[in-house]
Amino acid sequence: MQSYPLGEADRLVSFLSRGYGRMRGVAKGARRPKSRFGATLERCSWIRIWYFERETRDLVRITQSELLESYLDAFGDYDSGNALTLLAEISEAVLPERDPVDASFRLLLVAARAIQKTRSPALPVAYFSLWAMRLAGWLPALDRCARCGQELGDGPGYGASGRTALWCQKCRLPGRSVVSKGALDAARLMLTERLENMVERMPALAPNVLHDLTAFLLNGIEHQIERKLATREFMETTA
Repeated sequence: MQSYPLGEADRLVSFLSRGYGRMRGVAKGARRPKSRFGATLERCSWIRIWYFERETRDLVRITQSELLESYLDAFGDYDSGNALTLLAEISEAVLPERDPVDASFRLLLVAARAIQKTRSPALPVAYFSLWAMRLAGWLPALDRCARCGQELGDGPGYGASGRTALWCQKCRLPGRSVVSKGALDAARLMLTERLENMVERMPALAPNVLHDLTAFLLNGIEHQIERKLATREFMETTA
């Protein structure tokens, strides 16, 4: 969930509903000091929300909210706060409005919990990005070349410019990004393992492996949504 100032006292809230998908609504008076919403509309909070809607309006009217889980503490850590913001931005960019997406809801929740618990966002961000692409139908084959169809085997993959695909060493063109074998192995493991289980084995995944994988996945997401992720640009600029 994300919220934005609207007028002098209201908030425009973009939220992900388990049963109804991504929606937007107005919380009247949410910016007032003694608002009935309190801190429930903070970014990435898991809340129970009450609203009503009219057929002629795209925005619902939010009347009440109850906090179930807060990740405000994680925003006190610079890297964790950026990671949570990135997850929210990807969800808003990738998920269609008013389309029930229970799997995406559970993915966002488990990734946010992992960041909150570990304050080590590299693995949760890679895991979330991988499954966001998988659920959207954008994830390419991770074991064979998209051009010639040959298995990648023990070699790395190479990002194909302007496409969400992997090429082998034989088919690659100069200047393509390299996705290491370790990164591809980690991605295949993420497709079969729960994030909670992988967190316990995080020391086995080298930081450069997660960096390579995440860069490839975020490139793919940006290609599909046809724009840069603002949070990613900010993270890279201030790193």
